[in-house]
Amino acid sequence: MKGIVFTEFLEMVESRYGLEMVNDIIAASQLKSSGAYTSVGTYDFAEMQELIYHLSASLKKDPNDLIYAYGQYFFDHLVRTYPHIFDHYKSAVLLLQSVEEHIHVQVVKIYPDAELPRFDISEVKDGRIEMVYTSSRALYMFAYALIERTFAHYETVSSISYEKLKEDGTCVKFIIQVE
Repeated sequence: MKGIVFTEFLEMVESRYGLEMVNDIIAASQLKSSGAYTSVGTYDFAEMQELIYHLSASLKKDPNDLIYAYGQYFFDHLVRTYPHIFDHYKSAVLLLQSVEEHIHVQVVKIYPDAELPRFDISEVKDGRIEMVYTSSRALYMFAYALIERTFAHYETVSSISYEKLKEDGTCVKFIIQVE
């Protein structure tokens, strides 16, 4: 997993819960990296799982709620860092339709070893979009937050629901109804 995901996660934890919480979850985790991340490095996903687990235990919050909150937070990073992407697309639907063919292609050019989730749009009809998320990491709540924030960014009213196609969350269908 790319280091930017770790560095932004720890920044979110610090901004919301304090530096002591960052130190606590790193100390409680068994991390090969010792919690020293660079944005361009690549780290084992198991380290992120440990950090989330210990944050969840410390805060007594569901891990999926924390992953969702992190997706909300990470969206702001994307807008700040890549405003040209959001300027290029005129709507949330157009941006979502371009994730696989354009955005992920560009990400792989920058980070050739990136392991990205797959987003397949199976239907776009009458304001309804069905998008299937597939990833061995099962961070579907992160994806949910990014999708939700994308529609908010483009000031488009929508309702989003999801259905787990695999119980472990590695394959999830998002149903988006654009108002």
